[in-house]
Amino acid sequence: MIHEILASESATLVWQAILRNWLQQQAKAKLYAAASGASRDPAAAETGAAPAQCDVGLVFALGIEQGGLEDLLGGVVVTQGTDFIARQGSLKGRNVVLIEAGVGPLAAARGTQALLAGHRPSWVISAGFSGALDPRLKRGEIIMADSIADGDGHRLSIDFKISPEAVAATPGLHVGRLLTVDRIVRLPAEKRELGQRHEALAVDMESWAVGEVCRQAKTRFMAVRIVSDAVDDELPADIERLAKQKTPAARLGAAAGAIFRRPASIKDMLKLKEDALVASDKLAKFLSGVIVQLVEVGNRKPESQATDETRIEHG
Repeated sequence: MIHEILASESATLVWQAILRNWLQQQAKAKLYAAASGASRDPAAAETGAAPAQCDVGLVFALGIEQGGLEDLLGGVVVTQGTDFIARQGSLKGRNVVLIEAGVGPLAAARGTQALLAGHRPSWVISAGFSGALDPRLKRGEIIMADSIADGDGHRLSIDFKISPEAVAATPGLHVGRLLTVDRIVRLPAEKRELGQRHEALAVDMESWAVGEVCRQAKTRFMAVRIVSDAVDDELPADIERLAKQKTPAARLGAAAGAIFRRPASIKDMLKLKEDALVASDKLAKFLSGVIVQLVEVGNRKPESQATDETRIEHG
């Protein structure tokens, strides 16, 4: 099948699929905007009533990261914001909102601010993919951050209780520091260097920003990530160009350029997508369990012993 895809006639089909997907995204965006306007509560708008509080809000960078969890939600309502997409639904009696904020710290901060203003969640979770910085972490394993570092040496300390016995009883679960940077870390040598310098298990591009917004708002915060690439996995250069694009049209252009420059990039993109779908489903199952434990149905009492405030440290 891969050889057929790389053949010239099959490459044409891939081009058509990319274009069709882009057109579908544009149509969905218009529907979301219409649904957003139709679903607003006129009474709330007239009285200035506060928005309804949700139990848990999760901030993702990309739709493919949150897709697995969205599949587990019931009664999903989609709202298209200026810089984000919000998906609200129920999970085993819990009111959950997923924010697709976009890639990078600025997008994550904006998405988190919109989440807090529009849904007043009791808990916020920064969730999605991450790159391993420690050789002990394998693809598909889970990281729960007990602290987050940025590239300048600042640290956010996250207070939550999880026993060593619980970690040991959960295969593939790691607890430790998460590093946030403003770019994709592609090369194995750089991953190892960053891991050693910051004593971090994994790296992403959003969790610091989400955590800092929550710290300022005194909102409970966690970061849960799945490893999408191990330390020794070198990511293709094209992924960096794709991640920098802000709109579907720009991503389409970047993808087309990558295919034009290097036809074999089709194979890389398809493999990345396949791995991402598997990772999204696995992350969703873990997050589902976290959400259920965080919120007790009925009186909505948080079950975690986490403090209400995330602390910042200067390292």
